[in-house]
Amino acid sequence: MESKAIARHIHQSPRKIRKTLGSVKGLKVADALNQLHFSPEKAAKIIEKTVKSAVANLINANKELKINPDELGVKEAFVDGGPVMKRFRAASMGRASQLRRPTSHITIVVTDEK
Repeated sequence: MESKAIARHIHQSPRKIRKTLGSVKGLKVADALNQLHFSPEKAAKIIEKTVKSAVANLINANKELKINPDELGVKEAFVDGGPVMKRFRAASMGRASQLRRPTSHITIVVTDEK
């Protein structure tokens, strides 16, 4: 069985999140959470929260089955770009320069299959 969790509208660029997310793919959930908890990256906290949510979704969807969280693994982990907030900043000589504030959508899929 598998379950997924999606964290949407994260105020960080997808490129920065992919750097941290790549180290989690294919790991057991316990190893992934341990690695993310002690990572200094900003994205690690958001990814850790999303992994925990995916595990909780799997456990709550299958209450009649006894699922051991230690046997779960991260099957898929990817990030997509979200909407870009466009802002303006004052520049020299009375001009305005554009700022792009990217957002991201993180998707984590956990499974109990080998």
